[in-house]
Amino acid sequence: MSKIVVITGAGSGIGRAAALAFAARGDRVVLAGRRAEALEETRALLADPALGLAVPADVTDAAAVAGLFEAAVRAFGRVDVLFNNAGAFGAGGSVDLIDPAAWRHLVEVNLTGSFLAAAEAFRRMKAQDPQGGRIINNGSISAHHPRPFSAAYTATKHAITGLTKSISLDGRPFGITCGQIDIGNAATGMTGQMAVGMPQADGTIRPEPLMDVARAAEAVVFMAHQPPEADISFLTIAAAAMPFVGRG
Repeated sequence: MSKIVVITGAGSGIGRAAALAFAARGDRVVLAGRRAEALEETRALLADPALGLAVPADVTDAAAVAGLFEAAVRAFGRVDVLFNNAGAFGAGGSVDLIDPAAWRHLVEVNLTGSFLAAAEAFRRMKAQDPQGGRIINNGSISAHHPRPFSAAYTATKHAITGLTKSISLDGRPFGITCGQIDIGNAATGMTGQMAVGMPQADGTIRPEPLMDVARAAEAVVFMAHQPPEADISFLTIAAAAMPFVGRG
């Protein structure tokens, strides 16, 4: 059965790959992001562009997020899945060197943006008939183990884990499930430096293996298409041999 899927951060990277994977199986996708041109590029790449709806929206703006879900329901009647994917890197450096403004920006995008999108999806899923739906938060390997000089990013991703667990608990009476996918070293425009060299816990700089971003997208679709009686609370997918198990 096809689903109505809202994807934040759909203009590039994992969000774009997930949109292509959902559309390939006939799901209708609502593509959200700050850049209208990038969203239209994603929509043009879908198996059938008619399956996609591009809605420019900044996830840190509560009114824009409400408008995104209003557009989704107006176009397709309901929301079955939110892939809460939008996020940012940045605010690098040891904790004593992080600019407070950069810290606040990362928290606004990665944490507050995820909260706003999840809250609006929850409202829609709770009110629709039949009731229910599935929220999938994009965590990170950093939701488990940090890289050096990543206190701000790591703090936001640890917070996503708490958000995921709380939504999962709050959603039980309404048939709303919430899971988290933790992705490591998927090849996107933001991860090219990993193949060149990344700081390691022992102070060295070493290249790390990457995996095709399509593998991460397939995992998101797998989580989304579980039957209603099943929920994948946490799923980790990472490039083979990347420094995760035993990191540090």
